[in-house]
Amino acid sequence: MTELTDHRTVLQANALSAKLIEWRRQFHQHPELSFQEFGTSRFVAETLKNIHNLKVETGIGVETSVVATLTSGEGPTIAIRADMDALPIKEENTVEYKSKHAGVMHACGHDAHTAILLGAAHLLASKFETEGLKGTVKFIFQPAEESTDEKGLSGSPYLVQAGAYDNVDAAIALHMCPWLPDGSAQVNDGYSMANVDVFTAKIFGTGGHGAYPELGTDPIWMLGIVMQALHGIVSRKLPALEAGVISIGQIHAGTASNIIPNEVLITGTIRSYTPEARDLLGMELKKALSIVEPLGGRFSLDVERGEPALYNDAQVNRLFIRSMKEMYPELQIVNQPFGMGGEDFGYVTKKLPGALFFLGSGPKDGIQRDLHTPIFDLDENSLAKGAAILTQTAVNFLNGESHSQNMNKTEVQVHVS
Repeated sequence: MTELTDHRTVLQANALSAKLIEWRRQFHQHPELSFQEFGTSRFVAETLKNIHNLKVETGIGVETSVVATLTSGEGPTIAIRADMDALPIKEENTVEYKSKHAGVMHACGHDAHTAILLGAAHLLASKFETEGLKGTVKFIFQPAEESTDEKGLSGSPYLVQAGAYDNVDAAIALHMCPWLPDGSAQVNDGYSMANVDVFTAKIFGTGGHGAYPELGTDPIWMLGIVMQALHGIVSRKLPALEAGVISIGQIHAGTASNIIPNEVLITGTIRSYTPEARDLLGMELKKALSIVEPLGGRFSLDVERGEPALYNDAQVNRLFIRSMKEMYPELQIVNQPFGMGGEDFGYVTKKLPGALFFLGSGPKDGIQRDLHTPIFDLDENSLAKGAAILTQTAVNFLNGESHSQNMNKTEVQVHVS
């Protein structure tokens, strides 16, 4: 019976393929930035309202969020999440579905994520009617994964705080993967994407005339020594088997060629996997900056903690892998972490068992179209696979093939002030 169900899911997803492509191109042509997804969320909500037995709510946690619920009134609950926002990038592709919004582009595949989740909603609504599924599925269309607001928060913590994931036993999601071709997927247990922290530091001296440097203290000279210490943190302070990155993104100083400035501003990012590495890198960054004090300078440091590391639950991943192998026996599965990028689905997997996998979607044109680049695009044949895998994983979960009393996590409070 299970094999028949899996086969039926593939056929149903393939039958939706043209609609998935149409939706994805609709979103691609009309991208919207974080917290501004008004047209996208309106289209999503209107499309969902046409699905039988689906309860659709908007504005949960964030004005542009959409949460739809499908339930039989009993059994376990699983949430499936897609992010909807685009990036401030000018598209350089020449495709017919090129962005119509100047300087805004879906360069991270969120257009595909949204289309795939719409497809999964259609497929699961049908299965609830024809296969007698017991339980609840929540379809969470999340705004603002790419950027934060003035409070330093992206969309995910707002939805967590608003209760979108309350009484949910597990959560799943996917991400398009341009470095793998269609017909492949990347899965990893445990920490899989990074904690994301942003730091701002200032080094203060007295400044002075460029012709008389001995009369003052020079923060630019001090910065050179700090940079040496800072770039040695990962290689000499972090345990060799831990993942970590500290990168400087901006340096600002000075107003003229003959004036030694009295301060230097630097900003950068700190990436890590484990909480211990996160704390260590922040502490060592402060130590590196303190080098300026015996040199006659002083410093200030502010570290803004962003999204937590994505932690993939092994049991949920096993459901992914089972669905993949049973529906697509030839699918190539790569088992390794996804890198040091950030993903605010980490707020969800910190609250409850969940996992996100990367779906191979690299175009077959021989051009490397990486995430967050002006030429990003994807192989649209992957859309049906994504919808099928999310759908069948939810079906398997509702049928009791992974959830247990041991899957519950301690609830994590996310305070939104």
